[in-house]
Amino acid sequence: MSRSTLTVAALAAAAALAFSASALAQKGALQKLGKGEGQVDIVAWPGYIERGATDKNFDWVTDFEKKSGCKVNVKTAGTSDEMVALMNEGGFDLVTASGDASTRLIRGKKVQPINVGLIPSFKNVDPRLQKAPWHHENNTHYGVPYQWGWNVLMFNSNVFKDKPPTSWNVVFEEMTLPDGKSNKGRVQAFDGPIHIADAAMYLMHNKKDLGIKDPYELTEDQYKAALNLLRQQRKIVGKYWHDAFVQIDDFTNEGVVASGSWQFQANILKSKNRPVATTVPVEGATGWADTTMMHADAKHPNCAYMWLEHSINPKLQGDLAAWFGSVPAVPAACKGNALLKDDGCARQGYNAFDKIHFWRTPVAQCKSQSAGCVPYHRWVTDYIAVLGGR
Repeated sequence: MSRSTLTVAALAAAAALAFSASALAQKGALQKLGKGEGQVDIVAWPGYIERGATDKNFDWVTDFEKKSGCKVNVKTAGTSDEMVALMNEGGFDLVTASGDASTRLIRGKKVQPINVGLIPSFKNVDPRLQKAPWHHENNTHYGVPYQWGWNVLMFNSNVFKDKPPTSWNVVFEEMTLPDGKSNKGRVQAFDGPIHIADAAMYLMHNKKDLGIKDPYELTEDQYKAALNLLRQQRKIVGKYWHDAFVQIDDFTNEGVVASGSWQFQANILKSKNRPVATTVPVEGATGWADTTMMHADAKHPNCAYMWLEHSINPKLQGDLAAWFGSVPAVPAACKGNALLKDDGCARQGYNAFDKIHFWRTPVAQCKSQSAGCVPYHRWVTDYIAVLGGR
Protein backbone atom coordinates (compact mmCIF):
# COMPACT_ATOMS: atom_id res chain seq x y z
CA MET A 1 0.00 0.00 0.00
CA SER A 2 1.40 3.42 -1.00
CA ARG A 3 1.95 6.29 1.42
CA SER A 4 -0.79 8.32 -0.30
CA THR A 5 -3.23 5.42 0.06
CA LEU A 6 -2.34 5.12 3.75
CA THR A 7 -2.92 8.83 4.19
CA VAL A 8 -6.35 8.61 2.55
CA ALA A 9 -7.24 5.62 4.71
CA ALA A 10 -6.09 7.42 7.85
CA LEU A 11 -8.10 10.50 6.96
CA ALA A 12 -11.17 8.38 6.27
CA ALA A 13 -10.80 6.63 9.63
CA ALA A 14 -10.36 9.95 11.40
CA ALA A 15 -13.43 11.33 9.66
CA ALA A 16 -15.46 8.28 10.69
CA LEU A 17 -14.37 8.66 14.30
CA ALA A 18 -15.17 12.38 14.21
CA PHE A 19 -18.58 11.67 12.73
CA SER A 20 -19.22 9.01 15.37
CA ALA A 21 -18.19 11.39 18.16
CA SER A 22 -20.31 14.14 16.67
CA ALA A 23 -23.32 11.84 16.40
CA LEU A 24 -22.92 10.74 20.02
CA ALA A 25 -22.59 14.35 21.12
CA GLN A 26 -25.81 15.22 19.33
CA LYS A 27 -27.55 12.34 21.08
CA GLY A 28 -26.39 13.54 24.49
CA ALA A 29 -23.65 11.03 25.31
CA LEU A 30 -20.74 12.12 27.49
CA GLN A 31 -17.64 12.91 25.41
CA LYS A 32 -14.88 13.09 28.02
CA LEU A 33 -14.51 11.53 31.44
CA GLY A 34 -14.07 14.06 34.22
CA LYS A 35 -13.54 13.98 37.96
CA GLY A 36 -15.90 11.84 39.99
CA GLU A 37 -18.76 13.59 41.76
CA GLY A 38 -18.38 11.57 44.97
CA GLN A 39 -21.30 9.17 44.59
CA VAL A 40 -23.36 7.10 42.17
CA ASP A 41 -26.99 6.10 42.76
CA ILE A 42 -28.09 2.78 41.28
CA VAL A 43 -31.41 0.93 40.95
CA ALA A 44 -30.62 -2.79 40.91
CA TRP A 45 -32.07 -6.25 41.28
CA PRO A 46 -31.62 -7.76 44.78
CA GLY A 47 -28.20 -9.39 45.13
CA TYR A 48 -26.73 -7.60 42.12
CA ILE A 49 -24.49 -5.08 43.88
CA GLU A 50 -22.85 -6.56 46.96
CA ARG A 51 -20.44 -5.03 49.46
CA GLY A 52 -19.84 -8.11 51.63
CA ALA A 53 -22.68 -7.46 54.06
CA THR A 54 -24.40 -10.79 53.33
CA ASP A 55 -21.23 -12.80 52.68
CA LYS A 56 -17.74 -11.31 52.96
CA ASN A 57 -16.61 -13.32 49.91
CA PHE A 58 -18.93 -11.29 47.72
CA ASP A 59 -17.88 -7.67 47.66
CA TRP A 60 -17.35 -5.67 44.47
CA VAL A 61 -18.25 -2.27 45.91
CA THR A 62 -15.68 -1.54 48.63
CA ASP A 63 -12.63 -1.61 46.35
CA PHE A 64 -14.41 0.51 43.73
CA GLU A 65 -15.28 3.15 46.32
CA LYS A 66 -11.68 3.32 47.53
CA LYS A 67 -10.20 3.66 44.05
CA SER A 68 -12.79 5.99 42.52
CA GLY A 69 -13.87 8.09 45.48
CA CYS A 70 -17.47 7.41 44.40
CA LYS A 71 -19.79 6.13 47.13
CA VAL A 72 -22.22 3.52 45.78
CA ASN A 73 -25.86 3.90 46.88
CA VAL A 74 -28.24 1.12 45.87
CA LYS A 75 -32.04 0.99 45.71
CA THR A 76 -33.29 -2.54 45.07
CA ALA A 77 -36.32 -3.25 42.91
CA GLY A 78 -38.18 -6.53 42.63
CA THR A 79 -39.74 -6.14 39.17
CA SER A 80 -39.00 -4.43 35.88
CA ASP A 81 -42.13 -2.32 36.28
CA GLU A 82 -40.80 -1.03 39.59
CA MET A 83 -37.49 -0.16 37.94
CA VAL A 84 -39.23 1.77 35.17
CA ALA A 85 -41.33 3.63 37.75
CA LEU A 86 -38.23 4.58 39.76
CA MET A 87 -36.40 5.79 36.64
CA ASN A 88 -39.45 7.80 35.61
CA GLU A 89 -39.47 9.34 39.06
CA GLY A 90 -35.80 10.29 38.70
CA GLY A 91 -32.98 10.82 41.18
CA PHE A 92 -30.91 7.82 40.03
CA ASP A 93 -27.84 7.54 37.82
CA LEU A 94 -27.94 3.90 36.73
CA VAL A 95 -30.32 0.96 36.52
CA THR A 96 -29.69 -2.76 35.88
CA ALA A 97 -32.56 -3.12 33.41
CA SER A 98 -33.87 -6.36 31.96
CA GLY A 99 -35.14 -6.51 28.40
CA ASP A 100 -38.76 -5.95 29.40
CA ALA A 101 -37.74 -2.59 30.89
CA SER A 102 -34.90 -1.39 28.68
CA THR A 103 -36.97 -0.80 25.54
CA ARG A 104 -39.50 1.24 27.52
CA LEU A 105 -36.69 3.32 29.04
CA ILE A 106 -35.08 3.97 25.66
CA ARG A 107 -38.27 4.92 23.87
CA GLY A 108 -39.47 6.91 26.84
CA LYS A 109 -36.20 8.90 26.66
CA LYS A 110 -35.41 8.09 30.29
CA VAL A 111 -31.91 6.78 29.52
CA GLN A 112 -29.09 8.35 27.55
CA PRO A 113 -26.79 6.97 24.86
CA ILE A 114 -23.56 5.44 26.14
CA ASN A 115 -20.19 6.36 24.68
CA VAL A 116 -18.50 2.97 24.78
CA GLY A 117 -15.26 4.71 23.81
CA LEU A 118 -15.09 5.84 27.45
CA ILE A 119 -15.39 2.21 28.61
CA PRO A 120 -12.14 0.46 27.60
CA SER A 121 -13.32 -2.99 28.73
CA PHE A 122 -16.42 -2.92 26.53
CA LYS A 123 -14.43 -4.76 23.85
CA ASN A 124 -14.30 -7.76 26.19
CA VAL A 125 -18.10 -8.08 26.44
CA ASP A 126 -19.60 -11.23 24.91
CA PRO A 127 -20.14 -10.48 21.17
CA ARG A 128 -23.63 -11.99 21.49
CA LEU A 129 -24.52 -9.13 23.84
CA GLN A 130 -22.63 -6.13 22.48
CA LYS A 131 -25.42 -5.12 20.10
CA ALA A 132 -28.35 -7.02 21.57
CA PRO A 133 -31.66 -5.46 20.49
CA TRP A 134 -32.85 -4.78 24.04
CA HIS A 135 -30.18 -2.10 24.57
CA HIS A 136 -28.87 -1.25 21.08
CA GLU A 137 -31.25 0.78 18.90
CA ASN A 138 -30.69 2.93 15.80
CA ASN A 139 -26.98 2.05 15.82
CA THR A 140 -26.70 3.49 19.33
CA HIS A 141 -25.62 1.86 22.59
CA TYR A 142 -27.90 2.59 25.53
CA GLY A 143 -26.13 0.52 28.14
CA VAL A 144 -23.45 -1.96 29.12
CA PRO A 145 -24.37 -5.66 29.47
CA TYR A 146 -24.12 -6.88 33.07
CA GLN A 147 -25.35 -10.49 33.53
CA TRP A 148 -27.83 -12.90 31.97
CA GLY A 149 -29.53 -16.17 32.74
CA TRP A 150 -32.64 -18.28 32.44
CA ASN A 151 -35.73 -18.65 34.59
CA VAL A 152 -35.48 -22.14 36.04
CA LEU A 153 -38.09 -24.42 37.59
CA MET A 154 -37.10 -24.81 41.25
CA PHE A 155 -38.58 -27.73 43.17
CA ASN A 156 -38.40 -29.52 46.49
CA SER A 157 -36.33 -32.65 45.89
CA ASN A 158 -37.85 -34.44 48.91
CA VAL A 159 -41.32 -34.06 47.40
CA PHE A 160 -40.35 -35.14 43.87
CA LYS A 161 -37.78 -37.73 45.02
CA ASP A 162 -36.59 -39.75 42.00
CA LYS A 163 -39.20 -38.19 39.68
CA PRO A 164 -38.06 -34.60 39.05
CA PRO A 165 -40.49 -32.52 36.97
CA THR A 166 -39.85 -32.44 33.24
CA SER A 167 -42.57 -29.96 32.25
CA TRP A 168 -43.83 -26.58 33.40
CA ASN A 169 -47.25 -28.25 33.74
CA VAL A 170 -46.43 -28.77 37.42
CA VAL A 171 -47.06 -25.05 38.02
CA PHE A 172 -49.79 -24.53 35.39
CA GLU A 173 -52.12 -27.50 35.88
CA GLU A 174 -53.58 -29.15 38.96
CA MET A 175 -52.07 -32.59 39.55
CA THR A 176 -50.98 -35.09 42.16
CA LEU A 177 -47.28 -34.85 42.95
CA PRO A 178 -44.95 -37.80 43.65
CA ASP A 179 -45.56 -37.43 47.39
CA GLY A 180 -49.23 -38.30 46.79
CA LYS A 181 -50.54 -34.80 47.49
CA SER A 182 -52.03 -32.20 45.16
CA ASN A 183 -49.92 -29.30 43.95
CA LYS A 184 -52.83 -26.93 44.69
CA GLY A 185 -51.68 -24.15 47.02
CA ARG A 186 -48.11 -25.44 46.98
CA VAL A 187 -46.80 -23.75 43.84
CA GLN A 188 -45.91 -20.16 43.02
CA ALA A 189 -45.73 -17.94 39.93
CA PHE A 190 -44.02 -14.64 39.18
CA ASP A 191 -46.26 -11.66 39.80
CA GLY A 192 -44.95 -9.50 36.94
CA PRO A 193 -46.91 -9.14 33.66
CA ILE A 194 -43.92 -10.63 31.82
CA HIS A 195 -45.07 -14.00 33.24
CA ILE A 196 -47.60 -14.03 30.39
CA ALA A 197 -44.63 -14.96 28.19
CA ASP A 198 -44.07 -18.10 30.29
CA ALA A 199 -47.65 -19.15 29.62
CA ALA A 200 -47.23 -18.38 25.91
CA MET A 201 -44.00 -20.41 25.79
CA TYR A 202 -45.77 -23.35 27.44
CA LEU A 203 -48.57 -23.15 24.85
CA MET A 204 -46.11 -22.72 22.00
CA HIS A 205 -44.77 -26.19 22.81
CA ASN A 206 -47.96 -27.95 23.91
CA LYS A 207 -50.65 -26.28 21.75
CA LYS A 208 -48.96 -25.98 18.40
CA ASP A 209 -52.26 -25.33 16.62
CA LEU A 210 -52.22 -21.84 18.16
CA GLY A 211 -49.28 -21.00 15.89
CA ILE A 212 -47.29 -19.05 18.48
CA LYS A 213 -43.91 -18.12 16.99
CA ASP A 214 -42.59 -15.87 19.74
CA PRO A 215 -43.90 -15.66 23.34
CA TYR A 216 -43.57 -11.87 23.27
CA GLU A 217 -45.38 -11.44 19.94
CA LEU A 218 -48.96 -12.62 20.39
CA THR A 219 -52.06 -12.18 18.28
CA GLU A 220 -55.36 -11.56 20.03
CA ASP A 221 -56.29 -15.27 19.91
CA GLN A 222 -52.88 -16.41 21.15
CA TYR A 223 -52.95 -13.81 23.90
CA LYS A 224 -56.44 -14.90 24.97
CA ALA A 225 -55.24 -18.52 25.21
CA ALA A 226 -52.30 -17.45 27.40
CA LEU A 227 -54.62 -15.50 29.72
CA ASN A 228 -56.96 -18.48 30.01
CA LEU A 229 -54.03 -20.67 31.03
CA LEU A 230 -53.02 -18.10 33.65
CA ARG A 231 -56.57 -18.01 35.02
CA GLN A 232 -56.35 -21.79 35.34
CA GLN A 233 -53.00 -21.40 37.10
CA ARG A 234 -54.53 -18.86 39.48
CA LYS A 235 -56.61 -21.66 41.02
CA ILE A 236 -53.55 -23.61 42.15
CA VAL A 237 -51.05 -20.86 42.99
CA GLY A 238 -50.71 -20.37 46.72
CA LYS A 239 -48.82 -17.10 46.36
CA TYR A 240 -47.28 -14.95 43.65
CA TRP A 241 -43.70 -13.85 44.17
CA HIS A 242 -41.31 -11.12 43.06
CA ASP A 243 -39.06 -10.72 46.11
CA ALA A 244 -36.29 -13.32 45.87
CA PHE A 245 -35.68 -13.39 49.61
CA VAL A 246 -39.37 -13.83 50.41
CA GLN A 247 -39.47 -16.77 48.02
CA ILE A 248 -36.49 -18.29 49.81
CA ASP A 249 -38.47 -18.09 53.06
CA ASP A 250 -41.54 -19.55 51.35
CA PHE A 251 -39.58 -22.62 50.24
CA THR A 252 -38.12 -22.89 53.74
CA ASN A 253 -41.14 -22.30 55.97
CA GLU A 254 -44.35 -22.04 53.93
CA GLY A 255 -44.56 -25.42 52.20
CA VAL A 256 -43.93 -24.21 48.64
CA VAL A 257 -42.63 -27.10 46.53
CA ALA A 258 -42.37 -25.79 42.95
CA SER A 259 -42.08 -22.46 41.17
CA GLY A 260 -40.42 -20.58 38.39
CA SER A 261 -37.36 -18.99 39.96
CA TRP A 262 -33.82 -17.72 39.52
CA GLN A 263 -30.74 -19.77 40.26
CA PHE A 264 -29.94 -17.14 42.92
CA GLN A 265 -32.66 -18.42 45.26
CA ALA A 266 -31.67 -22.02 44.67
CA ASN A 267 -28.02 -21.29 45.45
CA ILE A 268 -28.90 -19.67 48.78
CA LEU A 269 -31.31 -22.45 49.72
CA LYS A 270 -28.68 -25.07 48.88
CA SER A 271 -26.12 -23.21 51.00
CA LYS A 272 -28.58 -23.65 53.89
CA ASN A 273 -28.89 -27.36 53.12
CA ARG A 274 -32.49 -27.07 51.98
CA PRO A 275 -33.76 -29.89 49.69
CA VAL A 276 -34.11 -27.95 46.44
CA ALA A 277 -33.02 -28.55 42.87
CA THR A 278 -33.55 -26.76 39.55
CA THR A 279 -34.28 -27.83 36.02
CA VAL A 280 -35.14 -26.37 32.61
CA PRO A 281 -38.26 -28.27 31.44
CA VAL A 282 -38.91 -29.62 27.96
CA GLU A 283 -40.76 -26.46 26.89
CA GLY A 284 -37.61 -24.41 27.40
CA ALA A 285 -37.20 -21.25 29.45
CA THR A 286 -37.66 -17.55 29.37
CA GLY A 287 -34.71 -15.56 30.60
CA TRP A 288 -33.24 -12.17 31.29
CA ALA A 289 -30.27 -10.28 29.96
CA ASP A 290 -29.62 -7.24 32.12
CA THR A 291 -27.98 -4.03 30.99
CA THR A 292 -26.67 -1.20 33.13
CA MET A 293 -28.23 1.96 31.67
CA MET A 294 -27.71 5.62 32.56
CA HIS A 295 -30.55 8.01 33.37
CA ALA A 296 -31.01 10.81 30.85
CA ASP A 297 -30.58 13.32 33.70
CA ALA A 298 -27.91 11.50 35.71
CA LYS A 299 -26.43 13.85 38.34
CA HIS A 300 -23.20 11.86 38.67
CA PRO A 301 -22.24 10.85 35.10
CA ASN A 302 -18.49 10.58 35.74
CA CYS A 303 -18.92 8.22 38.69
CA ALA A 304 -21.52 6.38 36.60
CA TYR A 305 -19.04 5.81 33.76
CA MET A 306 -16.43 4.67 36.27
CA TRP A 307 -18.93 2.13 37.58
CA LEU A 308 -19.80 0.97 34.05
CA GLU A 309 -16.12 0.21 33.42
CA HIS A 310 -15.73 -1.45 36.83
CA SER A 311 -18.91 -3.52 36.33
CA ILE A 312 -17.43 -5.58 33.51
CA ASN A 313 -14.07 -6.53 34.99
CA PRO A 314 -13.65 -10.34 34.97
CA LYS A 315 -13.29 -10.68 38.76
CA LEU A 316 -16.56 -8.88 39.49
CA GLN A 317 -18.33 -10.68 36.67
CA GLY A 318 -17.24 -14.10 37.87
CA ASP A 319 -17.99 -13.41 41.53
CA LEU A 320 -21.43 -12.04 40.68
CA ALA A 321 -22.24 -15.03 38.48
CA ALA A 322 -21.26 -17.37 41.32
CA TRP A 323 -23.40 -15.40 43.79
CA PHE A 324 -26.46 -14.90 41.61
CA GLY A 325 -26.43 -18.10 39.58
CA SER A 326 -26.18 -16.11 36.37
CA VAL A 327 -23.85 -15.98 33.36
CA PRO A 328 -21.17 -13.28 33.03
CA ALA A 329 -21.40 -10.70 30.27
CA VAL A 330 -17.63 -11.11 29.91
CA PRO A 331 -16.57 -14.61 28.75
CA ALA A 332 -13.11 -14.23 30.33
CA ALA A 333 -14.83 -14.41 33.73
CA CYS A 334 -15.76 -18.04 33.07
CA LYS A 335 -12.24 -19.33 33.75
CA GLY A 336 -10.03 -19.04 36.79
CA ASN A 337 -12.62 -17.67 39.22
CA ALA A 338 -12.35 -19.43 42.58
CA LEU A 339 -16.01 -18.82 43.45
CA LEU A 340 -17.62 -19.58 40.08
CA LYS A 341 -15.35 -22.55 39.20
CA ASP A 342 -14.47 -23.42 35.62
CA ASP A 343 -17.71 -25.32 35.03
CA GLY A 344 -19.90 -22.56 36.43
CA CYS A 345 -20.77 -20.82 33.17
CA ALA A 346 -21.73 -24.04 31.40
CA ARG A 347 -23.75 -25.15 34.43
CA GLN A 348 -25.68 -21.88 34.47
CA GLY A 349 -26.59 -21.80 30.78
CA TYR A 350 -23.70 -20.25 28.84
CA ASN A 351 -24.18 -22.64 25.90
CA ALA A 352 -27.97 -22.27 25.85
CA PHE A 353 -28.02 -18.60 24.80
CA ASP A 354 -29.87 -19.28 21.53
CA LYS A 355 -32.50 -21.42 23.28
CA ILE A 356 -33.58 -18.81 25.82
CA HIS A 357 -36.57 -16.56 25.17
CA PHE A 358 -35.09 -13.41 26.69
CA TRP A 359 -37.47 -10.93 28.27
CA ARG A 360 -38.54 -8.20 25.86
CA THR A 361 -41.13 -5.45 25.95
CA PRO A 362 -44.11 -6.56 23.80
CA VAL A 363 -44.95 -3.93 21.18
CA ALA A 364 -47.89 -3.49 18.79
CA GLN A 365 -45.73 -3.46 15.64
CA CYS A 366 -43.96 -6.81 15.81
CA LYS A 367 -41.87 -8.85 13.39
CA SER A 368 -43.66 -12.22 13.40
CA GLN A 369 -47.26 -11.02 13.02
CA SER A 370 -48.19 -8.82 10.07
CA ALA A 371 -51.49 -7.86 11.69
CA GLY A 372 -49.71 -6.66 14.82
CA CYS A 373 -49.38 -7.92 18.38
CA VAL A 374 -50.86 -7.21 21.79
CA PRO A 375 -48.74 -4.41 23.37
CA TYR A 376 -47.32 -4.37 26.88
CA HIS A 377 -49.84 -1.96 28.41
CA ARG A 378 -52.49 -4.62 27.79
CA TRP A 379 -50.28 -7.23 29.46
CA VAL A 380 -50.10 -5.03 32.58
CA THR A 381 -53.84 -4.39 32.81
CA ASP A 382 -54.89 -7.96 32.10
CA TYR A 383 -52.34 -9.59 34.40
CA ILE A 384 -53.53 -7.43 37.28
CA ALA A 385 -57.03 -8.77 36.51
CA VAL A 386 -55.73 -12.36 36.54
CA LEU A 387 -54.08 -11.82 39.92
CA GLY A 388 -57.40 -10.48 41.18
CA GLY A 389 -59.20 -13.61 40.04
CA ARG A 390 -60.84 -12.02 36.98
